[in-house]
Amino acid sequence: MDVTQTRLKPAPADDENMRPFGRLIRSNRSAGRNTTFYNDAVAVWDIPGMVTDEQACISIARVRPRPGSVIWMERHFKHTQVFMPVNGAPFTMVLAPPNDRKVPDLEKVTALSFDGSAGVMLDLGTWHEFPFAAEREAEIAVFLREETNANLEAIENGEAVGGDLEKRNVQTRLGVEFVI
Repeated sequence: MDVTQTRLKPAPADDENMRPFGRLIRSNRSAGRNTTFYNDAVAVWDIPGMVTDEQACISIARVRPRPGSVIWMERHFKHTQVFMPVNGAPFTMVLAPPNDRKVPDLEKVTALSFDGSAGVMLDLGTWHEFPFAAEREAEIAVFLREETNANLEAIENGEAVGGDLEKRNVQTRLGVEFVI
């Protein structure tokens, strides 16, 4: 199958650009409530909207620079996956809004660049490729369901499918190569 190459120029990950996919998670100096034990030395604020129906886990992914070719895109049906930078390194994500098809909508695939000071919580069903390190090795905390990890091990024909996951090879299924 011939593959058509489509170049994606990452836009900054801001509130407006993230709206179709989820929300930014970042520091907020104006938010927060003091804790009972530490007065104003510790302020805590909630990030609304996290969804999961089972046991969740936090993994740290060490993401080394790799070619900007998008091969797979995946989505999750039972949890709002979170990617949070740990070492402050910038990263890029390729995203497409949720849909009712087995593949992302080609015309809606976009790339967003994160400067390392904010993370992202993806809406249920948002198509995404695993983050790309932008300049240097990025360490990213990934919040996901335990079931998702098991689904990622059930590989058939180079793809993984399970109760919380569809990971599709967009190059072979759609004949397109997205490149950032």
